[in-house]
Amino acid sequence: MSKAFVIAAGASVIALNAAYGATYSFAESTGRVEILVDGAPFATYVYEDIEISRPYFCNVFAPNGEQVTRRHPTDEVANKNNDDHGTYHPGIWLAFGDMNGDDFWRNRARVRHVRFVEKPSAGGDTATFVVENSYESSNEPSSVVCTERCTYSFFAKADGFYLIIDSVFSSENGFAFGDQEEMGLGVRIASRYTVEHGTGTIQNSEGGVDEDGTWGRAADWCSYYGTSDDTRVGITIMPSPENFRRSWFHTRDYGLVVANPFGEKAMTGPSDDTVSPSTINVEAGGEFRIGFGVHVFSARDLDSTASYTTYKRLLQERDHDSE
Repeated sequence: MSKAFVIAAGASVIALNAAYGATYSFAESTGRVEILVDGAPFATYVYEDIEISRPYFCNVFAPNGEQVTRRHPTDEVANKNNDDHGTYHPGIWLAFGDMNGDDFWRNRARVRHVRFVEKPSAGGDTATFVVENSYESSNEPSSVVCTERCTYSFFAKADGFYLIIDSVFSSENGFAFGDQEEMGLGVRIASRYTVEHGTGTIQNSEGGVDEDGTWGRAADWCSYYGTSDDTRVGITIMPSPENFRRSWFHTRDYGLVVANPFGEKAMTGPSDDTVSPSTINVEAGGEFRIGFGVHVFSARDLDSTASYTTYKRLLQERDHDSE
């Protein structure tokens, strides 16, 4: 079955064919891009926010129409006893608690949206947009730590929605990633699907379960999901196998999961004097690339290993198309 795949960007509309009957559309407004599937919300990309000084996705919905990330802004009723860190954990985000000594995780330094390198567009069954971000130092207000070119690619597959994030960082002066828990790609799950406040389960590729079995463990993927009737609703984070090393996972039963390839000491031996902090240096004029896949699903049977296989295949197709 095939339907029209529609991308709406400003006044232009491009109609193409897409498998699985999905129809995407992008509605742009000041500081944000709303992503729709068959006219219903999927997620909102926010790149200008007075309270949150870095880009993020919020209010992400699963294919069955249920919201899978915590409501943003947080609501004291919907998020009762689980409304902490509303500006740190908006939905899905890429952020770093230590980049050249600046803290972009806690909004103490700014990630400024510079421009859309490529506006929202479609090709086949893929939708994409590309942004340029400037990481501005809080220690030296006139100084730029680095520039990021980030490509967001969206796929509609039979088992759910895939988001691929591919970021390339560069700097004329060089910079360094530090060693913290709060580094990498994060997701905050809706309260009803958390371990602590709902029907949730955390599971990783190594067989670990919930916070006790997944925190600080390196894995190919980590899924956080809950149940609604007989359906599992959730998100799987999959660090790219092309990254410089595997990610450890910073997981919490209250609803947080972060894929973190930087925090070697923070994630494996925070109190162990024999483990030294890790510093990832990017030379002046050099580039540093990192990527992640996100699978948003609602299914009776969950096979995150199959999701990871699909993600790797999508990466191979991307690399082949770019040759």
